[in-house]
Amino acid sequence: MTDAADLRRRTTDLLAAHPPERTGRLDFLRARFDAGLAWVHFPEGLGGLDAPRSLQAVVDAELAAAGAPDNDPGRIGIGLGMAAPTILRYGTEEQKKRFLRPLWTGEEVWCQLFSEPGAGSDLAALATRAVRDEDGDGDWIVDGQKVWTSSAHLARWAILIARTDPAVPKHRGLTYFLCDMTAPGVEVRPLRQITGEAEFNEVFLGGVRIPDAHRLGDVGDGWQVARTTLMNERVAIGGVRAPREGGGTPAEGRGRMIGVAAAAWRDHPELRTHDLHQRLLTLWVEAEVARLTGERLRQQLSQGQPGPEGSGMKLAFARLAQQISGWDVEFRGEDGLTYDDWTLRRPEGVDFTGREAGYRYLRAKGNSIEGGTSEVLLNIVAERVLGLPPEPRTDKDVAWKDLPR
Repeated sequence: MTDAADLRRRTTDLLAAHPPERTGRLDFLRARFDAGLAWVHFPEGLGGLDAPRSLQAVVDAELAAAGAPDNDPGRIGIGLGMAAPTILRYGTEEQKKRFLRPLWTGEEVWCQLFSEPGAGSDLAALATRAVRDEDGDGDWIVDGQKVWTSSAHLARWAILIARTDPAVPKHRGLTYFLCDMTAPGVEVRPLRQITGEAEFNEVFLGGVRIPDAHRLGDVGDGWQVARTTLMNERVAIGGVRAPREGGGTPAEGRGRMIGVAAAAWRDHPELRTHDLHQRLLTLWVEAEVARLTGERLRQQLSQGQPGPEGSGMKLAFARLAQQISGWDVEFRGEDGLTYDDWTLRRPEGVDFTGREAGYRYLRAKGNSIEGGTSEVLLNIVAERVLGLPPEPRTDKDVAWKDLPR
């Protein structure tokens, strides 16, 4: 069984064969994947070594100390946190070998075609249709509209759920696909947000052909496959680690929003008040509790797929992001309201630590919506974690085509 010493040896061999100072970034990332050091808990040949997930930190620390290049989680987070674990669990061997390597290296960006104008919180009510072309080569023809699609303007591929059988209840008539975003019939339009930017998009699908070889899981089993994606998404959002800073983990949390707020407190003693100090201390404690809980959740993931507990982490992340950014704006006074530019831009990611306090405050408003609304996640925690009785659902056994819309 692979242990920490073995991983250090493998990392040393990688660095010797591909010195970071003389190897291009992409070439190094490809070599790291092929060496099984991308995500060590994945199978051999797919970027991993079948090692415990917790040992990834050993590899990351060795590579950081050597100044080795890393991939860009902010740009490819949907691929890393959502598409990859779903493909690993439900994909064919051909799909795993085709998609996982360029996904991890960042050569192919992914987006998520789930939510629709009439199916956001109630995702299973989606109306995008996929119909089999029985007279041709068995391709699926997809028509519909998706919304709130992060990074669609950058994406090469998308994870997509569509309705393949409207005559059965809404959760049972869905199928999961891998959609080529460059295929004819895919149209991406920007959605401008309160920050002025358009990191989200709406996507129109008009007669898009998807080969059956790009179906993930069985026909009609899309909801089960999508649940794997959603649970991983909530862990990815709620259990996110602070980024490396100067080659190591920021001891004071400066890489997290609470660290930015604490730095502002240290840098501006003239703005301090007793009330703001007490609130900052409370937020610091809650942020530290959330961080440690996220670490424990990641350790539990080494035992299998994420469960509904990830919804609680995502809830905590959204609440803390909004409270901390609100504190920061209040602390800075007039300077907290400044924001550099309202020009429509289409960024490659979200920056909660390197931008102005005004940007963080506005952008954090979306945290309780994206990745599952807080109201929906509270229901999941209540029913599936705490075991409380579920709310009545009158549409559960009704065919989707018979539901009012």
